[in-house]
Amino acid sequence: MTTVISVEHLSKEYRLGQIGTGTLSRDINIWWAKVRGKPNPMLRLGETDHGNRDGETIFALKDVSFTVEQGEALGIIGRNGAGKSTLLKILSRVTAPTSGRVKVKGRIASLLEVGTGFHPDLTGRENIYLNGAILGMTRQEVRRKLDEIVEFAEIKQFLDTPVKRYSSGMYVRLAFAVAAHLDPEILVVDEVLAVGDAEFQKKCLGKMGNVAKEGRTVLFVSHNMVAVNELCGIAILISKGEVCYSGKTGDVINHYLSSIIGSDSDFDRQGNGDIRISEVQLLLNNEIVRHIKLFDTIQILIGIIVNKYVSDCVIGIKILNMSNDIVFATNTELLGIENLNLLSGTENRYTFSIKNMPFKNGIYKLTVGIHPKGKGNKFSEYYDRVQDVITFTMYGDENDHGLVNLYTNFSRL
Repeated sequence: MTTVISVEHLSKEYRLGQIGTGTLSRDINIWWAKVRGKPNPMLRLGETDHGNRDGETIFALKDVSFTVEQGEALGIIGRNGAGKSTLLKILSRVTAPTSGRVKVKGRIASLLEVGTGFHPDLTGRENIYLNGAILGMTRQEVRRKLDEIVEFAEIKQFLDTPVKRYSSGMYVRLAFAVAAHLDPEILVVDEVLAVGDAEFQKKCLGKMGNVAKEGRTVLFVSHNMVAVNELCGIAILISKGEVCYSGKTGDVINHYLSSIIGSDSDFDRQGNGDIRISEVQLLLNNEIVRHIKLFDTIQILIGIIVNKYVSDCVIGIKILNMSNDIVFATNTELLGIENLNLLSGTENRYTFSIKNMPFKNGIYKLTVGIHPKGKGNKFSEYYDRVQDVITFTMYGDENDHGLVNLYTNFSRL
């Protein structure tokens, strides 16, 4: 296969401070005031000067290297501020790197921010031709694609309206339609698709998949792990400006979700301390996972340390979506486990097995709690409760199966 993107030891450094306020005259005025020991003349009345931080720098990217082959769809994931958007801007030649080298073979169409590449006073039609010209296409080539673009963007009645009057959703629809239909060899898409509605996002993912199947290359940045998994065969994880993991998309997502769990101090936990939850893991075939296929059978492993003897306690789990709606909950009492007595000074491990995980594609959170039988309605009644202890994603074709029976089991290891 042909390498279309080669990134070698790429770094981007920014200097912190007040120089670089937007105009040269403002920068000179601030600098001259500082030299004379005067206050910042650009501060507003009552505003505090917190210092220039001269000499401080920050690396948005540091020694990043990777390659992308023709026809591959590469997912780029990581936390906010990791450097993902900076990387795409360098690849799209919006900004230059501090050091390192980027080799790109082919035309790049980028969708980085809402309205990028659009002139607000031009109409939708005029902006389509403008973007085509930027990509090096002739007017005739753009004209042949015009109907497809308008149909995909669903803005026919607004085509001759200045885009400054468009909503953010209309901006995104037109911008993506232009980027995807003007035959770029490389399509670069940032999280901007999150502005669109769910139906349009699905439409865009389908189009990007078709672009990759046609032998063109896609780079996709998103916090939607399900979308990244569906579209991309490979992925890289960026953390603090560095590529810390790369490989198959599922493996990279598992690594990323595992990394954001954190330590005990990150948990929202309540309880009187008679029992302490020491371990929670999500297992598939005895391997730790954070990325689960629809209708898989998983085990939730719970390790506990007993500091004080308790009798007839209840161990329970809850699974919530990102809107904090409970989508599944069970406990030992509901499963018919009676007289669960725990001896002081012991360590125990239990598992909840869930067969045919039926949840829709998306991101979910797991909460585990232990409380006396007949209680557990208040945080103060818990022996221990860890909230959002694990984050995981569900993926898969929801049409692959008919109605299935959810089966749950509890056992001691």
